[in-house]
Amino acid sequence: MKTIFKPGTMIYPLPALMISCGSIDTQYNIITVSWTGTICSDPAMCYISVRPSRFSHHLIEEGKDFFINLTNENLAFACDWCGVKSGKDVDKFKTMHLTPQHISEIKAPYIEQSPLSIACKVKDIVALGSHDMFISEVITVLADEQYMDKQTGSFLLDKAKLIAYNHGHYYSLGKKIGKFGWSVQKKKK
Repeated sequence: MKTIFKPGTMIYPLPALMISCGSIDTQYNIITVSWTGTICSDPAMCYISVRPSRFSHHLIEEGKDFFINLTNENLAFACDWCGVKSGKDVDKFKTMHLTPQHISEIKAPYIEQSPLSIACKVKDIVALGSHDMFISEVITVLADEQYMDKQTGSFLLDKAKLIAYNHGHYYSLGKKIGKFGWSVQKKKK
């Protein structure tokens, strides 16, 4: 038997992300977002959805770029705090002791403390209702070297201790139970 809910956003868990934006240092801001996802692999594209009433919305709309910064257990408090405080009232980088850094292709800063930062250029903005979707091309990905496997060149998600958002709560990610294709992989004899 199933319980019936009204239509809603019950696709969980989601990444808990800190989006850094702003074109000049006096307007740098961080907004916490979970409405996000991959939309294309070639070219690499993703999206974030932001309410037009949020302070960061106009920064992203005007600057046309932003960084998606993955969060981990060390950033969990800052991630939540940046989601409940407004950048029009407080300098989130300064208050949370986060370091804005730059690359030449993007005006917005990335968060140095993030285990992985994804540079995004806005290609389109789609008004959907409560949120606007920023459809963006991925320009580059910056990974903290301490979370890289030197032999394979892969990012070690489990070592980074990433967090997820699940219906109003933050969780650390659990143990690995398989890898892509493991269900059809031939067994070694």
